[in-house]
Amino acid sequence: MAKDYRLEKRKFVIGGIALSIVLIYLVRLFVLQITTDDYKKNADSNAFFNKIQYPSRGAIYDRSGKLLVFNQPAYDISIVPKEVENLDTLDLCQSLNITRAQFLKIMSDMKDRRRNPGYSRYTNQLFMSQLSAEECGVFQEKLFKFRGFYVQRRTIRQYSYNAAAHALGDIGEVSAKEMEADEDGYYTRGDYVGKLGVEKSYEKYLRGEKGIEILLRDAHGRIQGHYMDGEYDRPSVPGKNLTLSLDIDLQILGERLLKNKIGSIVAIEPETGEILCLVSSPNYDPHLMIGRQRGKNHLMLQRDKMKPLLNRALMGVYPPGSTFKTAQGLTFLQEGIITEQSPTFPCSRGFHYGRLTVGCHAHGAPIPLIPAIATSCNSYFCWGLFRMFGDRKYGSPQNAITVWKDHMVSQGFGYKLGVDLPGEKRGLIPNAQFYDKAYRGHWNGLTVISISIGQGEILSTPLQIANLGATIANRGYFVTPHIVKEIQDNQIDSLYRTPRYTTIEKRHYESVVEGMRAAATGGTCRMLSMMVPDLEACGKTGTAQNRGHDHSVFMGFAPMNKPKIAIAVYVENGGWGATYGVPFGALMMEQYLKGKLSPENELRAEEFSNRVILYGNEER
Repeated sequence: MAKDYRLEKRKFVIGGIALSIVLIYLVRLFVLQITTDDYKKNADSNAFFNKIQYPSRGAIYDRSGKLLVFNQPAYDISIVPKEVENLDTLDLCQSLNITRAQFLKIMSDMKDRRRNPGYSRYTNQLFMSQLSAEECGVFQEKLFKFRGFYVQRRTIRQYSYNAAAHALGDIGEVSAKEMEADEDGYYTRGDYVGKLGVEKSYEKYLRGEKGIEILLRDAHGRIQGHYMDGEYDRPSVPGKNLTLSLDIDLQILGERLLKNKIGSIVAIEPETGEILCLVSSPNYDPHLMIGRQRGKNHLMLQRDKMKPLLNRALMGVYPPGSTFKTAQGLTFLQEGIITEQSPTFPCSRGFHYGRLTVGCHAHGAPIPLIPAIATSCNSYFCWGLFRMFGDRKYGSPQNAITVWKDHMVSQGFGYKLGVDLPGEKRGLIPNAQFYDKAYRGHWNGLTVISISIGQGEILSTPLQIANLGATIANRGYFVTPHIVKEIQDNQIDSLYRTPRYTTIEKRHYESVVEGMRAAATGGTCRMLSMMVPDLEACGKTGTAQNRGHDHSVFMGFAPMNKPKIAIAVYVENGGWGATYGVPFGALMMEQYLKGKLSPENELRAEEFSNRVILYGNEER
């Protein structure tokens, strides 16, 4: 009998179809049981309600224990979309004082997986956040009407002072980008996270740990109590409290002095590297960053042409001007280019070499190092740099500038210091490659002479200038500046407890200190001795050239021996360093060392705070 090949083919086709059906079922079972948890969530949501217990965020205190940042009650409204039935949208919107358009946008944003990657119809989703007790009270009276909606108690930040906004920072709703970068999976939509300042850099300490309550529901969705009598509930753990190194009274005075001015004041305790004040002006009221208006207010500040959100203490890069001469003098001493007494360089109203002139003010000449610092002689430091970059022992200007740069970097310039706040800029210390590219390899000390007096390509932050003051005060070392003094039940990073020594020998610092003291007693900083005669203050002025009106700069410390405070003042368009920099430095020193201003200096502070300097135009 002949074989029926058609029947044979049909058997394979039927077998293939049956196998395909089996494979489809297997794949579907794999998807349902392994790769997706939608059905598990659905089943769990019918029986359980997981209520997150949010921890209270750690409080923040100043160095003397004054409360700076604390928590106050607020309320979030969440929604489980699967549970919503017969929603009266109009009544809901009226209860929450929102429009229908706002309601639709909230729901649309919630379902957008780019904005809310954790969206699920079966789990709690944030609907509205940070309602006050009054706003929430109206809604809670009608909550029984809105099945699927829940009220969650939270906290928001509150501030004791209208000060230190840049240092303290703020918190805001976590973004999709931040959730994607969250390695430990802590955040979900609606959570708050530190956005700026200490709130951002110490987020993991401040935020605490979430808790959870697992509640049982009946077939109608009504809560029946805790699952297993709360055996699997987990309480929240409060965040750690922080004690800052800030002196809030000193901070307030600094902000008062810089009112209606652009600039920064940074003060450091030399021995520890603790930041005593971190003033950036213009600033803003930290209360603007609280609650549901935060986004609107942040946009307003962002659009302000005065850039109040910019933390100039860390992010403002400026020429340091003549404050940089102290670092130059130390480098020249270390390299043997000069000694304390010789050479005595000439100064006839400036540095003159051929057709090149760098101007200087009138003073006695020729002079050695100490009076050169006291009088802020431009010519002296131009001659020093010219000699170093032309010295045959280095072989070439390229080799000389490499040695010079390494000394400057060791003194805290050219790179980020590593402060425990976000956004720090590095400034600029040029190297041989920088100038080789700019001048095609043909340059010498005369070509770059402006860097000898802290001009030209030299850029620094006010923090770096204050740190230079602390380094000189310590005679050769600094501790990385930091703003957090203590973390509850934890130790601060070892970086903020370890001295960093410069490449300059300790003995050379005594000459620079003597020069800065001479500046205070009879040189460019003599107003220090007039305003705070008993503090034995040391200082160095700076007048940083600018396209418009020059910037007023000051760097100093007090007392001369066993110093307690080092300070940098930078006032944009403020003119001579002695005009604003020195008196501001004197007032800040007295406030910190004595706890208050003398009556005479209080009057001076009031007068300075009433002055307006904007873009070089001064109004009295």
